[in-house]
Amino acid sequence: MARSKPQAPVRRTPSENIKQANGTSHTLNDIVHNVEKEIEDAAVVHARDPEEQKQGGLVTLVICVGGIYASFLSWAVLQERITTTSYGPKHARFTYPVFLNTIQSCFAAITGYIYLLASAPKDSKTGARRIPAIFPSASILNSLLLIAVTSSLASPFGYASLGHIDYVTFILAKSCKLLPVMFLHMTIFQKRYPIYKYMVVGCVTLGVAVFTLYNPSTAKKAAKKAGSANADASKALGLFLLGVNLLFDGLTNTVQDNIFTRFKGFTGPQMMCAQNIMSTALTVTYLLVSPYLVGTTVGVWAGLSPTSGGELKEALNFVTTYPAVGWDVLGFAACGAVGQVFIFHTLAHFSSLLLVTVTVTRKMLTMLMSVVVFGHQVTHMQWVGVGLVFGGIGAEAAFTRREKKAKEAAKRAAKKSL
Repeated sequence: MARSKPQAPVRRTPSENIKQANGTSHTLNDIVHNVEKEIEDAAVVHARDPEEQKQGGLVTLVICVGGIYASFLSWAVLQERITTTSYGPKHARFTYPVFLNTIQSCFAAITGYIYLLASAPKDSKTGARRIPAIFPSASILNSLLLIAVTSSLASPFGYASLGHIDYVTFILAKSCKLLPVMFLHMTIFQKRYPIYKYMVVGCVTLGVAVFTLYNPSTAKKAAKKAGSANADASKALGLFLLGVNLLFDGLTNTVQDNIFTRFKGFTGPQMMCAQNIMSTALTVTYLLVSPYLVGTTVGVWAGLSPTSGGELKEALNFVTTYPAVGWDVLGFAACGAVGQVFIFHTLAHFSSLLLVTVTVTRKMLTMLMSVVVFGHQVTHMQWVGVGLVFGGIGAEAAFTRREKKAKEAAKRAAKKSL
């Protein structure tokens, strides 16, 4: 009797579920894997239990939220200082986005690996940590390579847009990732959304348009710097470059979601480590071959000077000449890497809705900090645009929360009826 009772829930039930899903028989390893998955799911539910969060999760919550704010607010200040301010008596500008991206992804890969080691589960018998593989299978490599490419391409377009729009507009537009994600889902996957999502997109788009149109000085300064009399063209170019950046960001997020859906058991720390390793490999390759691109069409498109020795050489010369920017770059990379750890840790212990709330409020604080620290001027109509953007994002988060609660209630009702 002691042996026959556990066989039904542990051995036979997962096997039957697997056969119903796939129509084929599975090996003992498949059954064990599914049993372990059920145990892990139960552990996640227990970790997110409201009572446990009240008793022991408050300190973790404060640390996670405080870590996200501190890391990314510092990261944003350093990003604006590096990309929009000048260094030294000659007022030189740091214009090496791929070099900056390489340092960032390298730091994130190292930090992600440390996080992967620290978060790996311990064996109940030996106490040794079972460290999952960074690249668990060959089939996942193409998807990881795609997000490495899109994330590596996104940054140069974003930094290029800062030559035509100010950082406050940049941050406001970066808050609108819902737009490219919806566009990609509608065009590629033929997906349709509830009416409120289209209203949110309209509200956010109108907010960005109002904020940009009522910008008092940025476009004119950018146009003068470019030697053009058409400030509107400069502004439009900046928004176009930023739109390309958002499109790549949206594609990155879409493929990441697809990876987590297709490859069950692939965790956030694995994603953080794998993506940044591949991104670093791609950008390092570009930096090494950039001397050979000088004078070619690709080099002109990338903004390489005909007399330069490539982006890597120029960036290192700049950092050597102005050591202050080197410290800013290292601080920027460290803050971004640590911030990613706090984000994944928040997702592991709390709901994604909490992370959305923290992210939206963090971006609002980033805007305010940019205005205060760097002395940007914001008109009354621009504040109306800000209100439209974050009002739309807040409404979308509220609707999403309501939908998720309804789904959870339906699941509980279905379980009770069984």
